[in-house]
Amino acid sequence: MGFPDRIERTVRVDRPVERVWAAITTAEGLGAWFSDSAEIDLRVGGTAKLTWDSGDAAQLRVERLEPMTVFGYTWGINGLPDHDPRRTYVEFTLTPDDGGTTVSVVETGFAQLEPDDYRKAFDSNTRGWAAELDELVAYLHG
Repeated sequence: MGFPDRIERTVRVDRPVERVWAAITTAEGLGAWFSDSAEIDLRVGGTAKLTWDSGDAAQLRVERLEPMTVFGYTWGINGLPDHDPRRTYVEFTLTPDDGGTTVSVVETGFAQLEPDDYRKAFDSNTRGWAAELDELVAYLHG
């Protein structure tokens, strides 16, 4: 039996899809809830850089973009060196409903790792998505 390769989390926010889209695809939005500052070139093949006051940074590559519906990117795997070419794929899917929006996030690609690296990355990102989506909801409801 292989490792689970999928982290999935869904939240609902009482905000229109346009507002949620801006929160996940603009530098202002990403820098308000996901990091301390952000830059983004919002196009397939474009990149984004998230930075934190701690000095940590993450580089993202936009892989899928369906405005107001799907935003997907790849990024480095937590715990691996920056130069490691392996990446996971993260996809946000937005579904409008009765004046609000359901936000689903799926991250895949962990099964490519050895057991120790897998456990570290999978557990860290599972906790991370729970915290980050709570921050997204707080930001949007703030």
